[in-house]
Amino acid sequence: MAPWNPTKAKVQLRLSVQRLRTLQEKKEAQAKATRRDVATLLEKGKLETARIKVENSQSTPVLASFCVCHLSLVPPPPVINEDIYLELLELLELYCELLIARFGLLDQNTREPDAAVSEGVCAIIHAAPRTELKELHILRDLLMHKYGRDFSSAVMENRDGCVTERVVKKLVVDMPSSELVDAYLVEIAKAYNIQYQPLHKENGGGDEGGVKEGESEKSPVPEGAIAVGPGAEASDKSALKLPDLPPTEEEDGKKESSDASSNTKPASKSPPPKEDDFDVLAQRFAALKKR
Repeated sequence: MAPWNPTKAKVQLRLSVQRLRTLQEKKEAQAKATRRDVATLLEKGKLETARIKVENSQSTPVLASFCVCHLSLVPPPPVINEDIYLELLELLELYCELLIARFGLLDQNTREPDAAVSEGVCAIIHAAPRTELKELHILRDLLMHKYGRDFSSAVMENRDGCVTERVVKKLVVDMPSSELVDAYLVEIAKAYNIQYQPLHKENGGGDEGGVKEGESEKSPVPEGAIAVGPGAEASDKSALKLPDLPPTEEEDGKKESSDASSNTKPASKSPPPKEDDFDVLAQRFAALKKR
């Protein structure tokens, strides 16, 4: 364990900030490539493989330095763990910048850190072993030497919750929930314009809105009605008759007037019998004699 040296501590803080930023850029590029691989799996329909690639929690940040040396032996880290690791690096960078800004309080000759820098000191001592940065490991050794073995042991074991909860959460290795995995897959598919629906939604679909096999697509015919269509029989068409409707008032009036006229009209006379031609001539001679 290296003794406390203010100059060396400040140099290590600045180097840690630079290395944290560089590592974040590298991890972001790797995460982007991993997301592209997941999108390719989704496009090919390999949903289970894509889920495993996203949710697998076996590769932890502690193995990062080993992965660098054995890239051919260790598969790419899962997407969710990489995002959590990136958040941890961002927090450690923030705490290093905080300690640089308040280095005067950090350099005080006390057995415990000042309250203004205590959160940053505890976070670096507790989380530095989970990273791959040598500069951060050296800074951790300097801080542990300054504040003693008892304080360092309490921080490493997180007694009384001395380490902030947001740092502790980034170090917990746990299997992510299916909802979180689905959310990651949906966002990746959306970023690469790929149609994707979560598995629990695909299996939960019902038959609503569809037509089952063997059922007619036409609406059912009510009971007692006669179905008439292009394929209906002629007998069915002939059976379709309109009911007898009662006569309207106008039709009643016309009928009554016709009945009355038929009753009042005199009977037609039979034509008179045709006179004989001889009689007609005799009548004409009689009329001429009178003149």
